[in-house]
Amino acid sequence: MSVIVDIVNDATGVGEQRHVSSDSVQAARVVVADDDVLLREGIASLLAGEGFEVVGQAGSASSLLAAVREHAPDLCIVDIRMPPGHSTEGLDAAREIRAEFPGTGILLLSAHVEVETALDLLESGAGIGYLLKTRVTNVADLVEALERIGRGGSVIDPALVEELFRQRRRVDPLGELTPKEREVLALMAEGRSNAGIAHRLWVTEGTVEKHVRSILQKLKLPTGVDDHRRVLAVIAFLESA
Repeated sequence: MSVIVDIVNDATGVGEQRHVSSDSVQAARVVVADDDVLLREGIASLLAGEGFEVVGQAGSASSLLAAVREHAPDLCIVDIRMPPGHSTEGLDAAREIRAEFPGTGILLLSAHVEVETALDLLESGAGIGYLLKTRVTNVADLVEALERIGRGGSVIDPALVEELFRQRRRVDPLGELTPKEREVLALMAEGRSNAGIAHRLWVTEGTVEKHVRSILQKLKLPTGVDDHRRVLAVIAFLESA
């Protein structure tokens, strides 16, 4: 299955034009946490060049928490696996940040698709994202994700969606969906609005609305217009399947 969303360059060359306004990001204060110094410094440099204010860097979960408590940033970029154990220390720190600073947006980074680890945090509310580290080497992808999270939206790496689909395929309620509905569902899971999906698929917004109603009906999910609720609904469906 090909799952391409607005935070990833698609293979067709067709996608939304994005214009990053420096005014939209220049006030955003960010803490970057990754034990890979070169990656961390690289991300910080990219963000500074795009108008973000990098107020802190951290190489461990404990130093991340200290930096967040000191600076109360708008956004945190957090590696899931950090010292000392390189298991879920970063993710655990992100959970603490979400509990103490619910208004702080969090972008989780992972070197690999770790399907189950972050679902509870993704369900915890708006302003949350999950990307593979391969995505952040493209500054446009990273800025787009942070802007969406900063506005209270959700970003889920398409590789995570693909893996979730793969794991649930043995008992696949998605089998009732048409190919186009599956494509729309994948874009819904990435936090796209009906208008954004219509733009990507080159169809009318009314057509997308019909697909969304059909998807929610077939999956027995509640209807709603809020983008984040739709992301949560898709995650809940995938988790319970």
